[in-house]
Amino acid sequence: MSRLTIFAKIKAKSDEVELVKSELMQLVSISQAEPGCIQYHLYQDNGDPSYFIIHEVWQSRDYWEKHVNRQHLADYLKAVDGAVEEFSLKETTAIG
Repeated sequence: MSRLTIFAKIKAKSDEVELVKSELMQLVSISQAEPGCIQYHLYQDNGDPSYFIIHEVWQSRDYWEKHVNRQHLADYLKAVDGAVEEFSLKETTAIG
């Protein structure tokens, strides 16, 4: 199986930036320690602090699917319910 690279884009509501940031930061070390995780990094936009990007690389889609079904992700979703304005996720494969 080939590696899977994920780009998740999260835009927090303007009055919820610190909550979303704090909750996202909690995901980093937990996710990095998961089986199959090669890379998991969180970024905050310099021009728009309400905009975050998570860049993830997994050994395979199977490992990523296990990741999205873990309790810490469910806890994050519950904690930020109503605080996120936009969310998008792109599954990609490196081609070069």
